[in-house]
Amino acid sequence: MSQALHPMLNIAVKAARAAGGIINRASLDLDLLKVNTKGPNDFVSEVDQAAEQAIIETLLAAYPGHGILAEESGRTHGAKDSEYVWIIDPLDGTTNFLHGFPVYAVSIALAHRGQVQQAVVYDPTRNDLFYASRGRGAFLNDKRLRASKRTRLQEALIGTGFPFRKGDNFKRYVAMFEEVMQHCAGLRRPGAAALDLCYVAAGWYDGFFETGLSPWDIAAGSLIVTEAGGLIGNFTGEADFLYQREVVAGTPKIYAQLVKLLAPYTRTIKADEPAPATAPAPALTPEEALAATAAAPAKKKGPVRIRKGEAAD
Repeated sequence: MSQALHPMLNIAVKAARAAGGIINRASLDLDLLKVNTKGPNDFVSEVDQAAEQAIIETLLAAYPGHGILAEESGRTHGAKDSEYVWIIDPLDGTTNFLHGFPVYAVSIALAHRGQVQQAVVYDPTRNDLFYASRGRGAFLNDKRLRASKRTRLQEALIGTGFPFRKGDNFKRYVAMFEEVMQHCAGLRRPGAAALDLCYVAAGWYDGFFETGLSPWDIAAGSLIVTEAGGLIGNFTGEADFLYQREVVAGTPKIYAQLVKLLAPYTRTIKADEPAPATAPAPALTPEEALAATAAAPAKKKGPVRIRKGEAAD
């Protein structure tokens, strides 16, 4: 890379490449891997854990006072009260990896007071490094990334991700899939959301939508999209997508058309649906909110948006 990187981004790149080396070596002997399940169709291998450990060690060696939010170990590492939190997915696309399907990536983002400032998504099979610093543009290796210039949804190629966990609303997704499919040029589902967002930034996709995602799936990709000139939000176009478990991204005009199609499927509590009878969640600091992905909302009248730090079944 010819351009000078922000020091924190440089450390993230170092960590991502270290994890990528572990993943590439393990891909040569997939039959020898130990694999556990976190739930139906939700796998974690010893490679996920080894890659995550390498990332955390690299980051904390440089910034011991920073916090960590990682897919496999949560917030057990790093400072618990830091304004800086690294959001890590050591292997996005584990199922692809375990089958030898070469679409998976390492995703690392740094958030300051809840706002993503640095982002790296590393594709180890192609040695492709997507990265961005807030206000300094997005890049693939040494090439500046720009979202596509398409403006008509009928001509757009859209990425998506299928629901796969127990409890996911499959009927809701099928309805969304049918709605979008009838209005675009094509739909694709490779199986790694971090890369999907990078493909929007690169202009290979014109848009992307998915449900059921966690902050570590999309934190890095979200900054790369916006630094490439794209937009990202939840299904109603709001900016709290990290906590909504729904995300839509795209070029500005394609994004607007996708939001119009997807808004009816947003995760809201309908007026005729009973809300869970639970006590309201305690107030969270911005740093604590990064780790909060499930808290039941109190019952309210009419449709209610799920706010930061809250989620509904």
